[in-house]
Amino acid sequence: MSPDQQASLVQQTADIALGIDAGGTQTRWALANKDEQILASGTAAGLTALQIDKPEGREAVHQIFASLAAATGSHGQVSSIRAGITGFGGDSQTLPEMLAECFDLQKQHILVSNDIEIAYLDIFKPGTGYLIYAGTGSIAAYIDADGEFHRAGGRGYLLDDAGGGFWIAREAISKLWRAEDENPGQWKNSEMAIRIFKLIGGNDWNISRDFIYHRSRGEIGKLALAVASAAYSDPVAMSILQNAGKELARLGMAMCARFGSKPIALSGRVQELHPAIVESLRQNLAPEISLRQSTCQAHFSAARLAARHLKNLP
Repeated sequence: MSPDQQASLVQQTADIALGIDAGGTQTRWALANKDEQILASGTAAGLTALQIDKPEGREAVHQIFASLAAATGSHGQVSSIRAGITGFGGDSQTLPEMLAECFDLQKQHILVSNDIEIAYLDIFKPGTGYLIYAGTGSIAAYIDADGEFHRAGGRGYLLDDAGGGFWIAREAISKLWRAEDENPGQWKNSEMAIRIFKLIGGNDWNISRDFIYHRSRGEIGKLALAVASAAYSDPVAMSILQNAGKELARLGMAMCARFGSKPIALSGRVQELHPAIVESLRQNLAPEISLRQSTCQAHFSAARLAARHLKNLP
């Protein structure tokens, strides 16, 4: 056996740690060794903990986990998993059990939490700041010095998630069809409406209805891209984005009211949609509150957290 082959064999049999950051639009994963060095990373389809409530959802999640096991298997033996999954409330063992099955791993080597906890720890040390995370949904998070997790928002798209991608898309489609109620054909004068109808396949109500009520929230959330691209020429689109920033600021100020003024970090893909969102957020925060934008690499953070568990293995 050549030296290269020996090195490859050692790599494939070495214990490695897997970090998972799963959201409604995309799942990101990363692998780390015992020294917390990142070995590999990739993406998979999005998923949320809410999917396990239905048989078809459980099957979809299981398929994603199985694909992750196949993708990571060539890098070594996954012996520790830390997963952050949107919508996970800590009251179900279904997701840990699925991961244990797909990776042939005992459950004590798997830790599942909501995705925002891992994102917070990627940016702040406990007790030092607030994270506003806006992706498909929205939430503000704070982990205090004692390690207790606190939240504002993040109640899901049926109740709130204001300022997130789904909310932006829903607001746009709602305003679009309200305008059609009052003046049929008005969509032809709206850059936002033209772009949305192009993405969903037409301007007929039946097409909109089918899209809204049968597509995933991640797919619907992607329509926020159409709102952002129309904002400079469509005042309705611009107003939606500005209101999104205002809603995100509300989350941060709620945390400040409860735990005192601390720095705020904004993370998640919504901040990349349009500058108006961040500008509005800043304007609606108290002047003494500092705000910085952060590109969260939560899957890397999760992998490094999982790697610490490797050090305790025999």
